[in-house]
Amino acid sequence: MPEVAIPQSAVPPFEAPRHVGIIMDGNGRWAAARGLPRAEGHRRGVEALRRTIRAGSEIGIKYITIFSFSAENWSRPANEVGELMGLLRRFIRNDLAELHKSNVCVRVIGERKRLDPDIGRLLVEAEELTKNNDGLTLVVAFNYGARQEITRAARRIAEAVANGSLKPAEVDMETVAAYLDAPEIPDPDLIIRTSGEQRLSNFLLWQSAYSELVFVPTYWPDFDRTALEAAIREYQLRERRFGGLVAKTGS
Repeated sequence: MPEVAIPQSAVPPFEAPRHVGIIMDGNGRWAAARGLPRAEGHRRGVEALRRTIRAGSEIGIKYITIFSFSAENWSRPANEVGELMGLLRRFIRNDLAELHKSNVCVRVIGERKRLDPDIGRLLVEAEELTKNNDGLTLVVAFNYGARQEITRAARRIAEAVANGSLKPAEVDMETVAAYLDAPEIPDPDLIIRTSGEQRLSNFLLWQSAYSELVFVPTYWPDFDRTALEAAIREYQLRERRFGGLVAKTGS
């Protein structure tokens, strides 16, 4: 199908959404297409992450949530899981100082009980060092699954009801949201998934109820500022209704 040209009059002024979620997909396929080991694809994916954080900060995005390691990723081969853990260690050790210098605040969501102690300490160190920064907030979904997050929230709510600090009649949508992993983070306006796959794969299911979804064919290691801005342009051209009247994108 030929590409449809969008009249310039239909393109709104560039305004970044407040919160962008990114499912960073395609590292392995990127590597396979080049005859390289999957580990090289993951390494190049870290470079793409650095580019995206820098671009997001420069164009005015306030929050970026990345799906860095899912709760289901433990089923991958042990050597690949080990490589992914090693990448996280190196990213925090090598990039944390630069993130802090760039005024980036790091938040981590997901289950930490299964993680090696040194990784747990690195995640805490990243959050503690950057907690007072007021630039871009980078939310790292690590050992994360949305169904697992909602289950944890339901368990905590049940405990609050059981101990009398919360009444069953008080449990509403706002209550559930308050018991999620990072209730202070606004819901994503836009979720981008790379590699051409078109599903959420257990990512921010509660928070993405009214997010706009943009699926791009680019493998994650090739993602850059141009691809990010193109996804935002597509988001800007949509009408957000939230179940009712049209709402302006980017607000």
